[in-house]
Amino acid sequence: MAPDRVPVRVGVTGHINLTPATERLVADALRVELRRTSDRPVHGVTCLAAGTDQIFARAVLDSGGTYEVILPARDYRDTIRPASRADFDELLNRATQVIHTGYRTSGTAAYVAANRELLLRVQRLLAVWDGEPGCHAASTDRTVTLARARGIPTTVLWPANSRRASREP
Repeated sequence: MAPDRVPVRVGVTGHINLTPATERLVADALRVELRRTSDRPVHGVTCLAAGTDQIFARAVLDSGGTYEVILPARDYRDTIRPASRADFDELLNRATQVIHTGYRTSGTAAYVAANRELLLRVQRLLAVWDGEPGCHAASTDRTVTLARARGIPTTVLWPANSRRASREP
């Protein structure tokens, strides 16, 4: 493959709970940023969480790119709300590669491991982040901080009028 056609590897981190209006704003912002990021094809890297990660996977596909998925734990699918599993399954099946962290059960340690693996595989990071500090070691802010410490170019996206949704029980 010619060097100018080698895909640029772009990872994503971001909020899970977004309002429906914000999901549309984020989808548009990600599509614009993916076009702006490079004149080369995009190969995304995502953990395929609800919200940002799944919106990113669809934006990558819309741009003609491909993506790989890093699953934090073997039981990760079980953590997805039943109403969202069909979307998760469809996007997982479209991945060019699925990487497992080795954790059996989902939780902060597995999510941190997945975020670290993601950062090992990317040249750029897109972060859908409202700028607020997170509440655990796998939060968006921690991933952004680690990416910047590693010298990974990081773009934070939080479109005007974006809002996080309240968490469902």
